[in-house]
Amino acid sequence: MNLYADDNLSAYGFPDGHPLGIDRQGAFLREATAQGLLEDTTRRTAREALREELLRFHSDEYVDLVYTAEEQGLRLLDDGDTPVFPGVYRASAHVVGAALDGLAQVMDGHCLRSLQPIGGLHHAGRTHAAGFCVFNDLGVVIETLRSVYGIRRVGYLDIDVHHGDGVFYAFEDDPDLIFADIHQDGRTLYPGTGRAHETGKGRAEGTKLNIELAPFSGDAEFMEAWPRVEAHFDKFKPEFFVFQCGADGLKGDPLAQLQYSPAVHEHTARRVVMLADEYAGGRIMAFGGGGYDRDNLARAWNAVLARLL
Repeated sequence: MNLYADDNLSAYGFPDGHPLGIDRQGAFLREATAQGLLEDTTRRTAREALREELLRFHSDEYVDLVYTAEEQGLRLLDDGDTPVFPGVYRASAHVVGAALDGLAQVMDGHCLRSLQPIGGLHHAGRTHAAGFCVFNDLGVVIETLRSVYGIRRVGYLDIDVHHGDGVFYAFEDDPDLIFADIHQDGRTLYPGTGRAHETGKGRAEGTKLNIELAPFSGDAEFMEAWPRVEAHFDKFKPEFFVFQCGADGLKGDPLAQLQYSPAVHEHTARRVVMLADEYAGGRIMAFGGGGYDRDNLARAWNAVLARLL
């Protein structure tokens, strides 16, 4: 199994005490070392995604905006959540490049699974940044599965506390993107989307599952909702799984109010491995996503790593 962690990936982060700082990868690696998990992984480094690869999901104009943001002296890439930081284009393109290397490794048969803690930037849209996310590595992976590898039916699972709106709306009318997202109620948390009635549009109606949990819900509420996720994937039988395992639903995260323990991530990773083994030849790519309490993200992501191993 491949693990993506290096200096180019840790450079994706915002300065001045921003919740998404450059120390998150280090917190994960220290815990992985303490648990002895790194010995069984193959560490791979990120490459910088090519412009034409970014354009599989993003628009020309938006890629240009990010590329020239520092030169233009821009402070923000959106309306306030996503600051420009030194090396923003290069760091963001390395997040996507790591994802594409991981995809190639899986599709070429070198491994069945990969984990990229600094990744899972699920808020970025095709034409804009949002929610600390510059380029949507998940969207690029999904488009690459279709255009390069001929995989149509992709299972997307997201347990980040925030709704994966950048993925959802980009593929809302795509009947082959099988989407399942458990998140805090959109009426109480950014980005305000992912309502239960949002199930896909047109031919894609019914292929999208959004499960909202009330603030202060914990492990019991997650486990009660989980069978609906498995039933959703059992119905559509994806050929490949993309798993966004954001850790910001754990109790004590400064940006949200869910009360999970790492048992949620352990359970989800164990079950998605079983689903992938049944329907997708075992193929899973996992991405860290959000998480702003360093101890929480270290424990949650390593629970996922242990199960993927």
